[in-house]
Amino acid sequence: MDSREQEPTQQHDTATQPTDGFDEEKARRGARLLLEAAGRDPDSAGLSDTWSRRVPDMFETLTEGARSESKPIMRTFDAETDGLIVKTGIPLHSMCEHHMLPFRGVAHVAYRPGDQMVGLSKLIRYVRWQSRQLTTQETLTRDIAAGLADELDAHGVVVELTATHMCEVMRGIETETKTTTREHVGTINEADRTQFRESVRRHTGGPNGR
Repeated sequence: MDSREQEPTQQHDTATQPTDGFDEEKARRGARLLLEAAGRDPDSAGLSDTWSRRVPDMFETLTEGARSESKPIMRTFDAETDGLIVKTGIPLHSMCEHHMLPFRGVAHVAYRPGDQMVGLSKLIRYVRWQSRQLTTQETLTRDIAAGLADELDAHGVVVELTATHMCEVMRGIETETKTTTREHVGTINEADRTQFRESVRRHTGGPNGR
């Protein structure tokens, strides 16, 4: 399993900035052209809805992380603890920007709150929103960590993603492997790191240490 750990990020600006709007007409034209490029008749019975409706609708959903109006509302409340809050095993589905094929896996998220904290379900919604865009695993890890740090004004955030990339499974080396990336933002001390690693270990059922 590949493992890539980024240096702690001090600034909270994300690498992928949300944009507004989705051009459905361009999506229709593009899907039709791809079918024609593959030697298929886009107006055939099995494909007429593919380019005109299904692919544009799907692509709009799978890229909503690039649009700020789709971002979940992160309602916060007064922090009840100053300890590390860890959420493991968040399902992850995203799209590789190099080949426009999916990568899928799990996200593990932890943060040390400042004055405010958020409901645990919001962490799941935020990861899902950030994941729905054309990106790389490294960039997505950084975007989730930096974005949560900004949204929650947290003292520190750590995010770990483990994913399988369809661009490796379906083409190229045609082998299914897992890649792990990790990103820290703000202040995460050694005790926090140990607690995070132990929480991930319990979720994955792996041996002590990483």
